[in-house]
Amino acid sequence: MQVRVDTDKCTGHGRCYAVAPLVFTCDDAGYGEALIDGDLPPEHEAKARAAAMNCPEDAVVIIE
Repeated sequence: MQVRVDTDKCTGHGRCYAVAPLVFTCDDAGYGEALIDGDLPPEHEAKARAAAMNCPEDAVVIIE
């Protein structure tokens, strides 16, 4: 599983990095971005899915 943040949708609510700080961070402008490029370690998948479910803009994209 991989994740990314759709920068066209993200408005900087910060829920992704609040829910999954080992998977997401914020850039200099406060928008979310993935910390892990490529496949996530299995122990981070549940938090990444929770972050996706909590994003009000559906900007967190899960790639199976």
